[in-house]
Amino acid sequence: MAKLIQAPPKFTPPEWHTSNFIKYNNAEGQRSRSERLIDESRRLIEEVDKTTRRSQRDVNKKIDQRLEDINFWKSELAIKLSEITDEIDTLLEYKARLEKALQACDEPLAISQTCLINRESRVSIDLVHDLVEKELFKEVEVIQGVQALLKRTLEQTVEQIRLNRSAKYYLEKDLKDKAIARDIDSLCAELNNNTSGISFRANVVRIDSNSVTPHDWALFSNANIKKAEREKNSSITLRAGIDGVLKQTADDMQTQCNAVNLSFRERVAEMKDAKNKLEKHLDKVQSEISSQEKNIIELRRAIEDKNGPMMVSQSRLGERTERPNVELCRDPVQYRLIDEVNEIQTNVNNLVATLACAEAELKGLTRNQLLLEEDIQVKSNSLFIDEVQCMQIREAISINYF
Repeated sequence: MAKLIQAPPKFTPPEWHTSNFIKYNNAEGQRSRSERLIDESRRLIEEVDKTTRRSQRDVNKKIDQRLEDINFWKSELAIKLSEITDEIDTLLEYKARLEKALQACDEPLAISQTCLINRESRVSIDLVHDLVEKELFKEVEVIQGVQALLKRTLEQTVEQIRLNRSAKYYLEKDLKDKAIARDIDSLCAELNNNTSGISFRANVVRIDSNSVTPHDWALFSNANIKKAEREKNSSITLRAGIDGVLKQTADDMQTQCNAVNLSFRERVAEMKDAKNKLEKHLDKVQSEISSQEKNIIELRRAIEDKNGPMMVSQSRLGERTERPNVELCRDPVQYRLIDEVNEIQTNVNNLVATLACAEAELKGLTRNQLLLEEDIQVKSNSLFIDEVQCMQIREAISINYF
């Protein structure tokens, strides 16, 4: 007996219509939702596109503004860097002037000390602490004081150059950083949606913890500029001081050099005058010695001459009227020659006494001659020291305003 095949269930016409209606509604609803989503998507795409373009324009504007800020500060920094660089170069020239001025003190100081040493070779009464020696000691003190002042000023100059270079270093570093930042932001300003090489970057959407605010950024550059300006002003003030120091020290040294030279000239003139007077007195003493020697010879001849007592007495009177200067005195011999013409023996005794006095006087004159000659030699030695050894080497002294 054949097995009967079970037929699938059959639906009624209403069910068929209901099923179709449901499918129609579902399709219509799905289609409506899809249309709304498409419309919303288009609107969102347009809005996002507008927002993106607006954001890019805003970013580009801000990048341009940032570039303007960087260029502004970069320009300010460059100006200040140029100023501080010029100031460093100028201050280096002043440093060289100070070094030359300090070096130029060595020769005048050595000459002054040499003069003091040379003048220690004076002898006897001429080894005196005179005005020349006082002025020489003062000149040494002035030059040593000038050297100390120049050294202190040079140290200040070296320190100011260091501070200027420090300010210059920070300006250069700031300029270098801003140049790099400008190049980066310039590159960013040139990027667009079609630029080749752009790509997604990981971990870039962040604010670095070591970053600074724009206010702090501007303050940093402003501080560098203010520091450079402050050091430049200090340097300008120092240069004005250096000019004053160089002029004042040169004037002080020149004034003292002139004072020493003047004292030397006056001292040389004084010694020449003294030497001339000593030589004149020596000439007179030598002349007097010659006269006294002649007088002694005449006295001895008169003593030996026993003939013609009256003629001798008259001759003696005639001869003694020729005595020079103070020797033409009314001494006992003169009175005795007049009063005791006939007293020959008494006259002889008087002549002997006079001869003894003349010989004693001759010894005194000879001693004075030796003393005068010795003192003239002392003066000649002093003149040689002051006029030749000292004044000639002092001609090499050159005081310059560097």
